[in-house]
Amino acid sequence: MLTKDLIGLIASSSGLSKKDTEHLLTTTTAVVRENLMAGKTIQLQGLGALEIKERKERTIVHPRTGERTIAPSKNQLVFRPVDNLKEELKKI
Repeated sequence: MLTKDLIGLIASSSGLSKKDTEHLLTTTTAVVRENLMAGKTIQLQGLGALEIKERKERTIVHPRTGERTIAPSKNQLVFRPVDNLKEELKKI
């Protein structure tokens, strides 16, 4: 789904104009992004949690050559869905 499609769906179900909905979505995205960069976890009720976790350094092996290299540690965005969403996903 594209952002413009999401804006249209939110606008039609909330009664807000598309312009107001776009502003709300843009602002929400900026606030979420800013808080993630500050190391905070974002809890989205009924959906799950977004947080940044450090992925530790690890050894990887090239499948053809067998050459071992070290992949450095890095920060990674993680989404943890709420339990009832996990159960609903199993039914799909």
